[in-house]
Amino acid sequence: MAVSRLPPAALSLKQFLQRQKVLGVYRDLLRSIRKIPIESDRRYLRDWAREEFKRNKSETDQDVIRMMITQAHNHLEDLRRSLALARC
Repeated sequence: MAVSRLPPAALSLKQFLQRQKVLGVYRDLLRSIRKIPIESDRRYLRDWAREEFKRNKSETDQDVIRMMITQAHNHLEDLRRSLALARC
């Protein structure tokens, strides 16, 4: 019997790609939050984003994760629109 070289917790390709999407949207959110001029608002949103991602860290259902990625993208676009309007 062949022994697998992969560690027991290795991700499938689909899981790995989805993880990369999650990390990407998280980084994009944090980058956009850094552009908020008011420190208290910036801190509040940064803490909110961190808490949301931590709270959902253990989710394994691929459909639920896909839905949460879509929601995060929507929040990100709303934030970017608000920042663009605030600069005008």
